[in-house]
Amino acid sequence: MKYFIVLFFSLMLIGSLKSQELEPRNYAVLPVGLNVAALGYIYSSGDIVSDATSPIKDLELTSNSFVASYVRTFGMFGKLARVQVLSPYVLLGGNLKVNGRDTSGSRSGFADTKIKFGINLIGSPAMEPKDMMKFSEKFVLGTSVVITVPTGQYYNERLINLGSNRWGIKPEIGMSYKLGSFYFEFFTGIWMFTKNSEFLKTNTVTQEPILSLQSHVSYLFPSKIWISGNVGYSGGGDSQVNGVDKNDFQRNVRSGLTLSVPFSISHSVKASVNTGVTTRVGGNFTTYSLIYQYIWF
Repeated sequence: MKYFIVLFFSLMLIGSLKSQELEPRNYAVLPVGLNVAALGYIYSSGDIVSDATSPIKDLELTSNSFVASYVRTFGMFGKLARVQVLSPYVLLGGNLKVNGRDTSGSRSGFADTKIKFGINLIGSPAMEPKDMMKFSEKFVLGTSVVITVPTGQYYNERLINLGSNRWGIKPEIGMSYKLGSFYFEFFTGIWMFTKNSEFLKTNTVTQEPILSLQSHVSYLFPSKIWISGNVGYSGGGDSQVNGVDKNDFQRNVRSGLTLSVPFSISHSVKASVNTGVTTRVGGNFTTYSLIYQYIWF
């Protein structure tokens, strides 16, 4: 029972948040040589454990994250490619009942770093900014890989950690279609994880892959403001401690909205909100984010 409780914390606090991100315009057509530096604030709150059989009840988790990221576009084999590095600093706190007993805790520190590489294979050639003015976007097919590096704060004797003490990788295929001022997008990827052999010092945790599906419908206004409605599904992720299955697989649906407002060629702000629609394990939370972006060539 003890392993079951701590496993929910170690995997659901970090893994579920990561696997259920909703990110529209991942394969947008951009000019090469573009640099984007971003600073953001992300607030998440909710009950992330919703399995009726869990001994954990009334879990109220609050996460305040401060995120810094950098994106660079470039040409590869005549196609548009991009690389992104993202590092979050997290303030985490929560209250819960375990078998009827109240408890609480907090953490602060860096979470795992995320590195993403993507390339648009069809419908998005490598173009200079001047060539973008003559280009008409229609169908785009791209692929990407996201790697999470275990740089986050991790203490192997503690129940709750900000880092996961394991590597994660998500290969993804995405497509978009432009119809007038609308963009229709669909992404599918699979999160895969290495094992954590220092779970409560001497135990080994493994987790099955998590299927990630996303669909987005965006509208671009003449002012270059855009808004997007987003839906995502995550499924799988059953975990084991020392080979013993915990029956904690996910089957979660989330939805949300994203709004991007440019103030000039170089400055923009992006705001988003998303929340759980249906949840088996780990997805019953709401997230708000506000990101400032600075763009230059």
